[in-house]
Amino acid sequence: MPQASGYAAQSAKAPLAPFSFERREPREHDVNIEIKFCGICHSDIHQARDEWGGSIFPMVPGHEIAGIVTSVGSGVTKFKVGDKVGVGCFVDSCRQCAECVKGEDNYCLVGMNATYNGREKDGTPTYGGYSDHIVVDENYVLSIPDNLPLDAAAPLLCAGITLYSPLKHWNAGPGKKVGIVGLGGLGHMGVKLSHALGAQTVVLSQSMKKADDAKRLGADEFYAMSDPETAKKLAGSFDLIISTVGVAMDFGPYLAMLKKDGAMVLVGAPEDSSTLNSFSLIVGRKSLAGSMIGSIKETQEMLDFCGEKNIVSDIEITPIDKVNEAYERMLKSDVRYRFVIDLSTLKA
Repeated sequence: MPQASGYAAQSAKAPLAPFSFERREPREHDVNIEIKFCGICHSDIHQARDEWGGSIFPMVPGHEIAGIVTSVGSGVTKFKVGDKVGVGCFVDSCRQCAECVKGEDNYCLVGMNATYNGREKDGTPTYGGYSDHIVVDENYVLSIPDNLPLDAAAPLLCAGITLYSPLKHWNAGPGKKVGIVGLGGLGHMGVKLSHALGAQTVVLSQSMKKADDAKRLGADEFYAMSDPETAKKLAGSFDLIISTVGVAMDFGPYLAMLKKDGAMVLVGAPEDSSTLNSFSLIVGRKSLAGSMIGSIKETQEMLDFCGEKNIVSDIEITPIDKVNEAYERMLKSDVRYRFVIDLSTLKA
């Protein structure tokens, strides 16, 4: 079995540390990828610390993977050695259920096989992108446009698609007003993508600290929700509001800002419960919904769109031996806007 090196959490209380493990032997339809960069997602912290429950240890996190193809199986037709590729949040699905057949394999009814903290179909644990290489079936590998740098493209594999999918599903575009709640790793991608799709884009934050940054990223307007006048001023004005924050909230003020038939979509996953008054939905026939990443097909569509519009994430590169420090800084919102691990530092 091919040997791999990476960083892993051995338990929920342990810091990430060097870890050696085995990858599977490449199969007929597998692509072997040298990982160049891997973004750090807030869900990496949740899962490495078992904050959502059910974590599998030892755990090698990382599902924003960008790298170069080093070899392919005899049956591979989609990729060749030297291609720029990515791997996102899952590496397989059942391929037979109604959702997989429809091309929405991220909602696989059997359960998609997560890139890390999951299991292969044979039951063996999956290990993610905080490592030197990965072996993935070609049907779950994404092509990264040549004009996008691998480091800044890596977060598109989770942060990018997590925002692109609801924006497309709820028809964000010209003539639509979209609110993005929170301007962090997810939110800043929401601003860039909403703007590129042609929607009037508004950032809803807790303070005015990031107002200038929001305008630079493409926001048309910026408001602080701590100002009690904000909800009144924006009442009934949004077609779509996407919440990217991972903390519990009172949905009422946000739902009041939706137009009739408007939707508020949650992509952040707080540990604690939020509050909801049913009348906030009933009055105006409004919707409160959720959205989870995107399918392989939609993720490729998103990457191609980002290639056309030259969209990447705003990043800060970190060596892998500073990953625990990066986690702590993320929890303090001390990054603009996504940490990306340079895997060349693993060799050191």
